[in-house]
Amino acid sequence: MRVTVDDDLCRGHGVCAAVCPSVFVITDGGYAEATASDIPAELEAAVREAVDGCPERAIHITEENHVH
Repeated sequence: MRVTVDDDLCRGHGVCAAVCPSVFVITDGGYAEATASDIPAELEAAVREAVDGCPERAIHITEENHVH
């Protein structure tokens, strides 16, 4: 799973950082930023909760198919 925050949509509500501070921070400019783009499996549920909680729908997930 990869995650990105759309800078044009984010309004800095901070829901993502409250739900999943291991992945999201609020920058000095007042907007959310993903601190990691590749999300470890143990944080995927929290990232999905952050996506669902974003009032601006500014967080986007890309699922990756892993080939072993």
